[in-house]
Amino acid sequence: MRILVVCGAGASSTFVAQRVRHAAHDNGLDYTASAGTELSLPIDLDAADVVLVGPHLEHALPRIERVAATRGTTVVLLPHDIFSDLDGSRTLALVREALGESAGTL
Repeated sequence: MRILVVCGAGASSTFVAQRVRHAAHDNGLDYTASAGTELSLPIDLDAADVVLVGPHLEHALPRIERVAATRGTTVVLLPHDIFSDLDGSRTLALVREALGESAGTL
């Protein structure tokens, strides 16, 4: 599973991507996570199964969903307090929920 975390400039998405990558690894999941920006999204989408959108980009969500839909990519708007998820477990749970996976399914 390839996860792309998108924010405005790439800084906060880097932290979220790193944390969710570690959480997936700790749970034995073969997930990758990378960071991107709103501007790089059209290119980055080609290498993503799931796009996590930073809460500050909520205004751009309809456009991001339209672009992602052409590639069959799932889009998840992250909650405003996601940056307090220091171990990535909550972010990972959001990804798994969006994919219809249960936490007990590895």
